[in-house]
Parts: sequence; structure tokens; C-alpha cells
Amino acid sequence: MPSTEETALVTPEYFDKYDNLAFGRDSEGVLLLRFHTDGGPVVFTGRTHQDFPAALEEISLDRDNRALVITGTGDAFMDQIDGPSLGEIFKPAAWEKTRTEGSKVLQRLIELPMPVVGVANGPATVHSEYLLLSDIHIASERATYGDSPHPEFGITGGDGVQVAWEEIAGTARAKWLLWTGEQIDAQTALQWGVVNEVVAHDHALERGVQVARSLAAKPALYRALQKQTLNANLRRRILQDVPFGMALEGLTAADLPYQNQT
Repeated sequence: MPSTEETALVTPEYFDKYDNLAFGRDSEGVLLLRFHTDGGPVVFTGRTHQDFPAALEEISLDRDNRALVITGTGDAFMDQIDGPSLGEIFKPAAWEKTRTEGSKVLQRLIELPMPVVGVANGPATVHSEYLLLSDIHIASERATYGDSPHPEFGITGGDGVQVAWEEIAGTARAKWLLWTGEQIDAQTALQWGVVNEVVAHDHALERGVQVARSLAAKPALYRALQKQTLNANLRRRILQDVPFGMALEGLTAADLPYQNQT
């Protein structure tokens, strides 16, 4: 039987399982999850959409994880998306797969039995809701926020981005941002109450890990139940509104092949 020290050195299998997710964990139980594509800033794809909820499930079951830090790679959190890789989203069966994955990822993110620190290391204009649903949100001074894909593609933003922005920033601001496709900078996000701190770009990840370590040091039951206590309303909104929002999003996706017809 391996010793405790040998067991602690074992790397979980999921660390090397996902193409767009890089993992590392320190001795204090802080797990770092970094979105990437070939070691550079991530291009969000259908594979990323499928893998992230699966990875969150594995993270939740790993009792060695005491806190989670989510960030991007290089100078961007997430600002590129490969639309065609999402598949034939105008077909009901294909969209149902997307809808299921989209609902699960937000539920699992909010239900993790550990605190989550989101670090915006640069533009977050694709799936910014991942950061907004974090328990603590640190932004680089170079971070920007918005929702570029939905207005650009002509698809309703119903995948949870509407819930996160409305709950965190308020209805009027969420409507402006999601209707116009405009972006806000880190200082505006701070004024809106979207982020907790704005720090120098080169220190953003360091600050996020520092906060995560302070949370990881708290008792396990406290961490799990405080998570539930503080996210109860967000969880209700996600369970209630994301499946419906994604159904509406699917309708606009189904309309894509017909938009250029006369």
C-alpha cells in the first residue's frame, strides 16, 4: 500500500484528459484551471463546450481540491470562438446536446463544493459568465467584458450569460451590453460591481491564487456550505432560466439557414 506522501504525488488522470484545459495544483489544495489552445489563448470550440462540464464534475469529486482558480492563457481569458466547430446547431438533435452541456456547465460551476476564484487575465468577451459566476472575481487592468458571439451570429444570448449579467450588474446594464455587443473595461466592471478587484496585469493570477489559498485554508464543511449559502439565488436562476433561455437560443439558431432567403 503506498504511503501518504506517495499518494499525494499522484497526478489525477483528468489533468491530462482535456485538450483545452490545463491543470495544476499546489500543496495547499488550490487547483488552477487554465483555458488554452495549444498553449496559447483559447479558441472556444464544440470540444471545449463538451469538455468543461465533464471536467467540473471530476473536479467536484476530487477531495484534494480545496479551492479552484479559473483563468485564461496569455493576455486573454476568452475572446475567440470557432462557430462551425459547434456543429449543426440549427438541427434540433444537435442543439439539444449543446443545450444540455450549457445547462450542466453552469450548474456544476455554481454547485462545486469549494470556492472558485475567477481571474480575468485579459478580454472576456466569450463566456464571460464563467467569471461572473465565480465566488471571487479578480480582473487584470487589461480585462474587458462583453458578449461578442451572440450579437455577431444573430443568436439569442440565452445560455446563462443573460442570467449572470442581470444578477451581477443589473437589468438595464445587462440589456445594454447584450443588445449592443459593446464592451466595458475593467474599471467600468469594477464600478458596476462585476469584479471584486482590479490589479496590475502581471499580478492578476498571483492575486487570484493568493485569495484562493486563503479560502482553501478554511474548514472543508464551511467551504462547501458557504458555497451553497451564497449561491442559492444564482442556482435558482440558473435552474429556472437557462434551459428556457437555451431553448429560445436554439430557435434563433434554427432560423440561421433561412435568414438569407427571399
